[in-house]
Amino acid sequence: MSLAELASYGIIPQRGFLCTHDAPDVRFEGHLADARDVALRIPEFLPAGKLRDAVHAHLPPVDAHAIAALDESQVRMAMVHYSFLAQSYIWGGVEPASSLPATIAVPIVALAGRLGQQPLLQYSGYVLDNWGTIDPGRPIGLDNIYMIQKFAGGIDEAWFVLVHVAIEARAGEALALIAPLIEAARDGDEVHARSLLEQMVVVWSDVSAIFDRMPDQCDPYIYFHRVRPYIHGWKDNPALKGGIVYEGVEKFAGKPQVFRGQTGSQSSIVPIMDALLGVGHAADPLKAYLDDLHAYRPPAHRRFIDDVRAHSTLRAFVTEKRDRELIGVYNRAVQAVADFRSRHLEYAASYINKQGSQSAGNDTEIGTGGTPFMKYLKKHRDETAAMMIPA
Repeated sequence: MSLAELASYGIIPQRGFLCTHDAPDVRFEGHLADARDVALRIPEFLPAGKLRDAVHAHLPPVDAHAIAALDESQVRMAMVHYSFLAQSYIWGGVEPASSLPATIAVPIVALAGRLGQQPLLQYSGYVLDNWGTIDPGRPIGLDNIYMIQKFAGGIDEAWFVLVHVAIEARAGEALALIAPLIEAARDGDEVHARSLLEQMVVVWSDVSAIFDRMPDQCDPYIYFHRVRPYIHGWKDNPALKGGIVYEGVEKFAGKPQVFRGQTGSQSSIVPIMDALLGVGHAADPLKAYLDDLHAYRPPAHRRFIDDVRAHSTLRAFVTEKRDRELIGVYNRAVQAVADFRSRHLEYAASYINKQGSQSAGNDTEIGTGGTPFMKYLKKHRDETAAMMIPA
């Protein structure tokens, strides 16, 4: 692996796993432009309880042929808009809907096919492809980014997403260190490996500092009751009996489909660190869930994680060298990931688990991905911390 190959995974150091195109500049024509306009009005329709009426009245039909003619940036931006429409339609009424109308179902399935992902909202559509810079000449940071497509709107919703955008951007520098670290381990270069790991620890310190800012403008009560209800999926959600019917989609033959909901666990920054550092997770139902989430990432990002896991001998190299300074900085890198997972666990407790009341589909015990998330997060935090190498 070499730095020159990073772009082949759709990654640049300045943006990490964020989209490499400028999402606000993406344009559509004809019915797709009309569909985008309906999607951007979701914050108007949801509070009035008129989202489903608006979809039936105003959302034009778009067939698979129109999707096939789009370039990649258009496909990814269209997926943002249609996935927000799908989530709003299912969860935007007094009771969840049991099906998606063809005007949403047909294009979103075609878009998912182009992307190699699933036909509902995923982390890539919620975060990675759903932002813009206020001043394109300045760096990506919380003081210079905005959320393009929204559900209800408001500071809390935007801040929740933008903190993740800022984290992904800062993590880009760490991604650029991965190939050199693999090469240093392969070449037996302790000095270079130690220097690169020191840089990695600094990046992750910055990532954690950004994550610490979540409570600044995202209140736990508002998040649970006004943001979270719309990002649940159709799998393992007690409010949905058997999944969602995608009307007009021939390959599904009218049978309900189940897909996992958007979750921060679909981000690739922690799994790529697991792959680099040689962190493993015990085989059990929660490990199976983690593996299941891998299919919800963009294919190029999946390939990057798989390639790093296949090529990284960093843990074995550090273990074999028995150099105290090298072991120390490797352990600090492991601890940085464990600390990030600990903060995620703390937020899950305060933003979800401790919220007393709930509504249909918005359970305090079940994550948006459809799992008992507290147990899941604790397990992977503890497994990460256990990977320290004795000095």
